[in-house]
Amino acid sequence: RVEQALRCTVSDCNSKRLFFRIPEVRAVASAGETTSRRCATNGVRADLVRNVCLRDAVALDAAVDRGVFVPFSSIETKYEDAPQRIGYNATISAPHMHAMCLELLIDKLIPGNRALDVGSGTGYLTACMGVLVRGKGGKAVGVEHIPELAAMGRQNVQKSNPDLVQDGTVVLLEGDGRAGAEEHAPFDAIHVGAAAPELPEALVRQLRVGGRMVIPVGPEGEFQELLVVEKDAAGTVHVRSETGVAYVPLTDRAAQWKE
Repeated sequence: RVEQALRCTVSDCNSKRLFFRIPEVRAVASAGETTSRRCATNGVRADLVRNVCLRDAVALDAAVDRGVFVPFSSIETKYEDAPQRIGYNATISAPHMHAMCLELLIDKLIPGNRALDVGSGTGYLTACMGVLVRGKGGKAVGVEHIPELAAMGRQNVQKSNPDLVQDGTVVLLEGDGRAGAEEHAPFDAIHVGAAAPELPEALVRQLRVGGRMVIPVGPEGEFQELLVVEKDAAGTVHVRSETGVAYVPLTDRAAQWKE
């Protein structure tokens, strides 16, 4: 679980007077006020708040500020627990959905592993994955089919976490995410940020033996499920439903954005 893998006590953070972020929420740990309370002021439910830092002080320095990746919202709304528009008929998911998806993948997001973020948008979750897999050759690959968003994502990661770009941990590609990123496969963890009508065969194929994918599946405007897809040692694919969700559709560039 996220809180088990990334735990750091609030008192530890307070003693270092560190401004810290977990991949899901922004908060300031300071004497006399709990992290949960500060997060709650940004609209994040207390039961979704994790009082964590990223593994250790070194990883903490590389934590990702969601606000950098939300271009059109005010400082008051950048950290709200709600989807935010990022242009081109696209959104960045609510913090609680990013929290859920990262938690479902957390034991696959370890140094040296490979992660794929389909529909990477402004690059936020790709950067979070990069923080977690960095080291031992780990890599997080984001794929975005809107060229302007792909470029924005690269700029955002460079601004927020330039080390992830410089050492090649994070790569943001322009392309059809439904086809995955064959040149970087296989992947230990795959996150898909939009709802597919059915499981994309290319993504299942690019999932490493022992790997896991989290993907919303279902028609636009109707019942959708967040599916957890795993490939066992024999290569057999197992699928289970985690919860009901409502995502924008996983589609092509022309259908999403008509210039």
